[in-house]
Amino acid sequence: MTTIPRDQWYVAAYGREIGHDLFSRTICGESILFWRTEAGQLTAMSDRCVHRRFPLSQAPTRLVGDSVVCGYHGFTYGADGACVAVPGQTRVPRTARLRTYPVVEQDSFVWVWIGDPALADATRIPRAPWLVSPDYTSVSGMEPLAARFGLLVDNLLDLSHETYLHGGYIGTPEVASTPITTEVDEAAGIVYVSRHMDDAECPPFYATSTGLTGRIARWQDIEYTPPCLYKLHSRIAPVGSLPNPDGTDPDAFHVEVVYAITPETEHSTHDFWAVARDFALDDTSVSDFIAEQNRTVVLQDVAALDVLEQVIATEPAGYQELSINIDTGGLAARRMLAAMLRPEPATAAGR
Repeated sequence: MTTIPRDQWYVAAYGREIGHDLFSRTICGESILFWRTEAGQLTAMSDRCVHRRFPLSQAPTRLVGDSVVCGYHGFTYGADGACVAVPGQTRVPRTARLRTYPVVEQDSFVWVWIGDPALADATRIPRAPWLVSPDYTSVSGMEPLAARFGLLVDNLLDLSHETYLHGGYIGTPEVASTPITTEVDEAAGIVYVSRHMDDAECPPFYATSTGLTGRIARWQDIEYTPPCLYKLHSRIAPVGSLPNPDGTDPDAFHVEVVYAITPETEHSTHDFWAVARDFALDDTSVSDFIAEQNRTVVLQDVAALDVLEQVIATEPAGYQELSINIDTGGLAARRMLAAMLRPEPATAAGR
């Protein structure tokens, strides 16, 4: 039984990863070929030749102008996925067409629709505008995770693990000891989890990047839109500092942490991460520090979740895990993801 919602948008790549070269990535168990036409238009199609399944991302397959020429037998495809030439005959079989996927570039990400293309609605793609805003500077990357995507969702919605898994980087005692609040907006399909630490130790990640020392106010406000996009709105400020009534917050440093959680297969995940900040915008040393530190934190999560995947794979049937107060956000996300797997109820007219 699948655990991956199908009729959904998922992040397939960063825009910078795809140019006028053949690029392949497996999304939700489907190998997809991406490239840009000479005019810069994004394309996404099946990475399997219709003839003998040869991966079109594999050399010696090549682009000739805006056509993909299979390196095995020469079947040639246009940017719309239609086969335009086959070897040894002039007639192209009517069924010689690659599956194409709706694709949208937004907020530095390339989004692809997995499922029924008739249901693809680009207005449903959640936003992460800080990643392309001139008022922020961003660093980003992607790490492969040999674990199911639901484990990463659990991990990110319960940040108490920072205290133990990420000590010396972003974890301090207050993260685990401070209670959370959880809200679910069923209509919008968003889970909110907040933890406001009004007097906390400043972890090295923020001490070095912001220059703050001593105790700080540290707010973590999570916004998760299942299945793919997670946003952590982080506020770091001197103790006692609060935003102004009009929403301005001149005494604080703001960091927007974005994760795109994309299933590769049922048991592997593409862990896209990005960190945007509204301070030291032109300081490359701060960018380098944040990129190195955040990648280290991501790799710590990857190591833990890779182990957990193996534990789950070998545990006896019927094992019952224990959940507590800090798990309310993750449990809400699990419920919403499970609902996405259920078919829509038939209407009276459609029965």
